Amino acid sequence: MIMPSDKVYKVTKQILLGKKEMKLEFKPLAAWIDNTYGVKTISIFYDTIDKGIRPRLEICFEYASEKDLFMGLDKCSFDTEKQKAIGKKFEEILIQQGLIKGTGLVGLFKRQIPSKYKTEDIWVIYGSFESIAKIEANESIPEGKVTALKEELNNQDIWEISRAFAGTTVFLYTDEQVKKYTNSEEHNRWSLKYFDLLSEYDEFKYFKREFFSVTIDSKENFDNNYQSNWFYYYK
Repeated sequence: MIMPSDKVYKVTKQILLGKKEMKLEFKPLAAWIDNTYGVKTISIFYDTIDKGIRPRLEICFEYASEKDLFMGLDKCSFDTEKQKAIGKKFEEILIQQGLIKGTGLVGLFKRQIPSKYKTEDIWVIYGSFESIAKIEANESIPEGKVTALKEELNNQDIWEISRAFAGTTVFLYTDEQVKKYTNSEEHNRWSLKYFDLLSEYDEFKYFKREFFSVTIDSKENFDNNYQSNWFYYYK
């Protein structure tokens, strides 16, 4: 899952809210992952990529810190050994449930049902519900309320308040103003005011006041280095 509009996110949210359950055939794998790695698996999703050729398995945790346990040392790629271990265990569990054909005599004589699962060269990925829920919370704030907050802050040095994903940036006019306000009492006031607004839409309360801060940037930087273009700025 990448965005709040993704089906994986929506279903995982329903599971967390107790309105849906993980697919029965995935529960043994979830239990194994939790016991092996000390995490809490919320949901598991299977599909295929590469025009239906390669199977893919997405393991969804609640917290970003749990997902991080499955990343490589560079924190950008996945830990391949854990991917292989999970893929292997997934295959074993499907064989035990009779959902795919096993090897050896057991596989030959055990009754099989038509399988909707593939396991060869399976691609295991991970998702963090918390990360996407933060995006949903921030994007759920009506633009009118952000405009009203800007007026409430009542500072003529503020040009714009801009949101992107889970982050929020207060744009001043000049780079000198950025230097003046960064980590100031006024900066802290902006952060607290925005946090109060954000909390109204943070359904799972993942944002924490003590760790929250709005970013400060300038229209000068936006105009000179990003051609006054939001796409260039946020890409």
